[in-house]
Order: sequence, then structure tokens, then C-alpha cells
Amino acid sequence: MNSSQDIKPAEILTGFIDTHIHTSPDVKPRLLNDYEAALEAKESGMAAIVIKSHVEPTAGRAYLAHWVTGLPVVGGVTLNHNVGGLNPDAVESMASMGGKIVWLPTIHHHEIKLEADPLEEILNLVIENNLVLATGHLNPGEIFQVLDHCRSLGVGKVLINHPLTRVVGASTDEMKEMARHAYLEHCWVATMPRHDKLDPMVMVEAIKEVGAQHCILATDFGQQHNPSPVMGMQMMMASLIKQGISGEDITLMCRDNPENLLFK
Repeated sequence: MNSSQDIKPAEILTGFIDTHIHTSPDVKPRLLNDYEAALEAKESGMAAIVIKSHVEPTAGRAYLAHWVTGLPVVGGVTLNHNVGGLNPDAVESMASMGGKIVWLPTIHHHEIKLEADPLEEILNLVIENNLVLATGHLNPGEIFQVLDHCRSLGVGKVLINHPLTRVVGASTDEMKEMARHAYLEHCWVATMPRHDKLDPMVMVEAIKEVGAQHCILATDFGQQHNPSPVMGMQMMMASLIKQGISGEDITLMCRDNPENLLFK
């Protein structure tokens, strides 16, 4: 892909990876189950998807979705109260089942303290098992606290989840500093009417300020009131291309960067 003029939204997903999809079964209504999300992505030419739950590990579910569709499906564990908070045992069992991502607290981030000892044990497991550490719904101050621990221990794969959403609320300067040590995951759900109503230009400007080499694009879709994840990805690509993001940068953020993070 050499320019935005070369790209058609219906074709753009070939080889791409969505690093943030919510599927059923879940405690909240979801548009698609694991199998349906994987099949839709495969039929659209995507290379892989990540399925996430706030309340249970998804490594086993990802294995089954991959087994029945043939599409690589990545799972992990979110360290909310449902799995014991900062629970190294939950991380270890997830990794033993082939999971790849450890999300720090999301829906319970206000209630779970980032205590140094369990956090260090979890980060060591991330290193030992070549996992990805994702920052969940932590605020910028907490994210920098985690990044300090990651640097001191040598954690190599870190993902800052949706920094532009209200729940995280990172400034441009904060995102630039975060990008020195992690990928920034920009999620299209933030632009949706029933979510943050983020102006897409804010996302475009953030990508240009930080640099596409430090960013990953994802949908964070799966809610019943939003389009399907594949349609959301197509919407995101079409909008960002229209706003001046190049084809090379789209490919970097949707194929190369997530591939390096998840499969290298």
C-alpha cells in the first residue's frame, strides 16, 4: 500500500489484527460470540483477533474459537476482582493455556491497589512467558508507575489501552512519554455516540503527534448497540484515511505493530 488512494475500505482488512474485541458469553449483552467474531474476521481476510472479558480468562475460549475456524485467536486475563485482582496464579494458569495478554484492572481499577509485590511477580511471569502487559483502565499516573516497574525489570511488551478515552484521559505529552516504552492502542469505540463521542480528528492528531510506529488501532467493539467488529474496523480505516492517515501507517498500526506485539 503506497497511498490512501490505493485503499478501498472493503479490502483494507486483509492481514490485519484487531487487538480488542468483547464477545459472548459475558455478563453484558454482546453482539457476537467467540466463534462468530472469529469467523467474521476470517471471512474478511484478517490475520487474527484478540477476545477480551472483564470477568473471566479468555485463553481457553480463544483456543476453541481458533480450533473451529482456523483463525488465530488470542486470549488473556483481566485482573479484576473476578479472578482475585493482582493474582499471579491467574496469570500463570492463563499462560499455561496459551493466553498472551495480561490486562491490568479495568472495571475494578478504582478498587484494586497496584501493590508492589504481586505486581512484580506478575511482571516476572509476563517476561518468563513472553506475554503482553496491557494497562486496562489505569489512569496516567498509575500507568507511569507500572511503566517504571516494567523498565526496571525488563518487560518488553506493553500496551496502553485506549489512552484517549475518558476512563484513561492521557494528554498528548503523556502519550508521547508512554510511547517511549509501549504501544498506544487507539480504539474506535471511543468515537461512538453511546461512548466518548470522540472527534476522529483527535485520534488522527494523536497518531501524528506520537508517530504511527508507536500506535495500534483496534475497535473495542462487541457491544450490541454498535456495529460488528469487522464493520467497526472498516469504519475506522475509512475515516482515518479520509482524514489523511497514509496507507503505510494504517498497515503499520493494524498489521505490523500488533503482529510484533503478539507473535514475535
